[in-house]
Order: sequence, then C-alpha cells, then structure tokens
Amino acid sequence: MNTQLSQNENLLYRLLLALGIIALAAALRIAPHPWNFTPVGAMALFSGAVIKDRRLALVVPLLALFLGDIFIGFHKLMPIVYASFLLSVAIGFWLRDRRTAGRIFAATQFFLVTNFAVWAFGLSYPRTSAGLLACYVAGIPFFWNTLAGDAVYAVLFFGTFALAERLFPALREPALDVPRR
Repeated sequence: MNTQLSQNENLLYRLLLALGIIALAAALRIAPHPWNFTPVGAMALFSGAVIKDRRLALVVPLLALFLGDIFIGFHKLMPIVYASFLLSVAIGFWLRDRRTAGRIFAATQFFLVTNFAVWAFGLSYPRTSAGLLACYVAGIPFFWNTLAGDAVYAVLFFGTFALAERLFPALREPALDVPRR
C-alpha cells in the first residue's frame, strides 16, 4: 500500500512539473519573439511525451494555445493550427519511450499542414500548383524559425524535466513491477 501511495505521489509530482513547464510555454508564447520562434511546438511534443493521461496530454496544450490566442488574436485558420498541434501531441506520444530527433517531424508537419491550408482556403495564393509552390516558398523563412524554436524549447523543456528527475528522486519515473518467474 505504501508503494502504491508513493507511486501515485510520484505521478502527481511529475504531472505538476509538466504542467508548470507547459504554463511557462504558454506565457513565453505571448512574450515578444521573432516570427514563429515560439515554444508551442515543443510544448505539444512535451505534453504528449510526458503526460501519461492521453486526454490530458491533448487538452492541456489546446487550452494553453487558446489562452495565448486571447491575447494574440484569432484568425480563420485556427482549427487547422489547433489540429496540427494535436498531431504534434500524437508525435509526442510516439516519442514517449524514445529520445530521438523525431521532434523535427512536428515542425515539418506544422509547416506542411498550415501552409497547405493557407493555399487551400485561397487566402493569399491562387489554387494552382504554382500557387501552392509559391505558398510553401514564402513560408520557408518562417519554417526555419519554427524549427529553431522547436529545437531550443524542446531542449529547454525536456532538459529541465530530465534534470529535475535527476536532482529530485520523487520525480523519477516509477519502476514497473515485473513479476519474477
């Protein structure tokens, strides 16, 4: 019973740390920053990779995005942007047991999905193959900032979490009880 209580406390501490990091990401999003150099992609990956409850892992980044959008403003592509970040959370689910460069996939899918939506909704480019190409080419400078932001903030978020686990045993992943044969 003591072990179960300890594991539950451990999971709670881990969740609180993860939520704190996500709250920091939400706050950093509304702070001044270069175009697309934001923590939201890393926040979505981090949420999917660290928060055990999948529903919570999906809801928390959406809530953080929404709260930031109250300050930043809303636009027609919000559903596409939010869906893209849900894909980033799903990539985070895949990263749970892996510490790989898979984080690049999140920034890439965001670039591909959102630029395609700009073209498909006919907001700025003709709906031709040349228009689609022009849309992607115009987005390249923002893509580099998205990649850089995701990389910097992923290192910051995952690194902070790993350092906290190392320094505070109560935050370490609970060991799974494996039955002996």
